Amino acid sequence: MSATAHHYQTRLAWPVSPEAGSTGRGLRGYSRNHEVFTDGVDGALALSADPGFRGDPSRLNPEQLLVMAASSCQMLSMLGAAARAGVDILSYQDVATSRLLGNAARLDTIRLEVTVQVAPGTDASRVRELAQEAHEHCYIANSLAIPVEVDVTVVVTAGRG
Repeated sequence: MSATAHHYQTRLAWPVSPEAGSTGRGLRGYSRNHEVFTDGVDGALALSADPGFRGDPSRLNPEQLLVMAASSCQMLSMLGAAARAGVDILSYQDVATSRLLGNAARLDTIRLEVTVQVAPGTDASRVRELAQEAHEHCYIANSLAIPVEVDVTVVVTAGRG
């Protein structure tokens, strides 16, 4: 791991239209839609609140982004660990879930249900070890106050189907 610091910056803009930009009408009267930008990436990510909080269901919400970030980080860490170990991963799929519990003001455990397809002759237990190693090195999981659980299913395939 490099000792070099990596810096991240985004810019958020609300409202996305002038007529949606007043909270003066109370909780029901303003749009939750907003956009996030970052340098070097074309366009904006269109976000809103969860539909349960009067958000636009056609836009991603922060809770989904957090679950996505945990899932993506685990995958990138896993692919890197496998490449360093010489283990041939042919595909990686994940169904990532979490939930808000009542008025807890935080997500519950993030659960990653990972299915990894590997080349013939690959030791499935070694793949699970690499998944654990990847989890221990995942920046997102290590940054969260809530647990991230990873369940890995290893499928040995005859080739790249």
